[in-house]
Amino acid sequence: MNEDEWERRYNESPCGLLSSTAEGTILEANATLLEWMGYGLDELVGRPFTSLLEPGSKLFYATRHLPVLHLQGRVDQVALTMVTADGTPMPVLVNSVLIPEGASAVVRTAVFDATERLEYERELVNARRSAESSESRVRILQDVSSTFGLSANDEDVVESFAEIAREAFAATHASVLLYDEAGELHLAAGTNPLWGNVAPVETLRRSPVEIVVTVDDADTDYPDLAAGLRAARLDALSIMPLSTESEQLGILVCLFSRQRDFDAQFFELQRALGRQASQTLVRVRLQRQLSHMALHDQLTGLANRQLLLQSIDAAIADAERSGDALSLVFLDIDGFKAVNDRLGHAAGDAVLREVAERLRNAVRADDILGRMGGDEFVVICPTADARAAASIAERLRSFSRHQIEAGPEPLWVSASIGVATYSPEVDGRPSPQELLIRADAAMYESKGSGKDNVSHEQLQPPTLEHS
Repeated sequence: MNEDEWERRYNESPCGLLSSTAEGTILEANATLLEWMGYGLDELVGRPFTSLLEPGSKLFYATRHLPVLHLQGRVDQVALTMVTADGTPMPVLVNSVLIPEGASAVVRTAVFDATERLEYERELVNARRSAESSESRVRILQDVSSTFGLSANDEDVVESFAEIAREAFAATHASVLLYDEAGELHLAAGTNPLWGNVAPVETLRRSPVEIVVTVDDADTDYPDLAAGLRAARLDALSIMPLSTESEQLGILVCLFSRQRDFDAQFFELQRALGRQASQTLVRVRLQRQLSHMALHDQLTGLANRQLLLQSIDAAIADAERSGDALSLVFLDIDGFKAVNDRLGHAAGDAVLREVAERLRNAVRADDILGRMGGDEFVVICPTADARAAASIAERLRSFSRHQIEAGPEPLWVSASIGVATYSPEVDGRPSPQELLIRADAAMYESKGSGKDNVSHEQLQPPTLEHS
């Protein structure tokens, strides 16, 4: 994903996103949050996040939210009340992640508008009062929040939703269809005998409201659909959109083999379940996005230092179990500081993105490529002994040595590379930091011998004290 695409997705996210210092001073916010709050970006940057909260939430944030965040590194599903620019209270759910950045730290926060959730809870209370004849449906509404609350990914959500819907509406079949990145619907969960056998009816798929079509109704407007229903011995189908305010996520399709009445209670229950499923889908997707952002470099999309250290630790453990060698390649771009000084940071960022893309094309399928920071990159090479690692490093050096269009004039860059190898049969087990230190030292040998070079230091039996 390039920087412009990342910026577009960041601003068009269906939830509010903001970054702040570890103490809570706002550093940036996306367009969604600015629109909700009625502020301009310049009005928020530099303000404490607590200035956007009503008094009770401000106290909770300062005495509970921040201490837990600093202790555990993340806080999920905290209910707060924010106050918009015109003084309107806005109930929200907040997820926060603390991300170390050098000597300081940044807090990434996702803000979910909980207004619909409160409305959903009011509707649930009304349903309990009015559904004495539909106790099983009420029970489903009572259980659905906890069921969705346990969902960890899209698959869990839609599988649960399809099964809940089939039971709630006494449907013969129920299925969830989701839109992919290309805007095409695909069957994500449940069963649907019409899928692949009946040509899609786009006007039904794109309906903004719940809709029911019986086989007799379809004879006139949708003859192919009517034929498909009869072939599958079905009498009717209902379609319910799964959507947010800004996009349609997919649809729920329920199929019925017997005639029935589709009353107001049926549609109310569909809307309540649909809202809950849609909100849960948005939540798990955002949590996945936040988790990815916390472990990946935003400029290049590569693994960041935190993820690299975790991956090195896991690779060392795998090597010790299997007895296979493990190599670490440490790469530093030659003369990168001069690029920044002479052409500016925009040109420097373009060089880093281009080098990252070239390195992606040079590593093996199982290698893990990441950016340590600045102009330093690391490649974790499982099952690579010294000879294999030397070959990989030479390929990385070769891929790095090309002209880059990153400003008013073409640039030629090269890389100094260091390699460290851990051989479990002869070496003591190193820590991730120790292996990095060895590869970094070998890289500096390359720098000292004229740059644009590869140096390899074999990791010997342990001489460093483990921390």
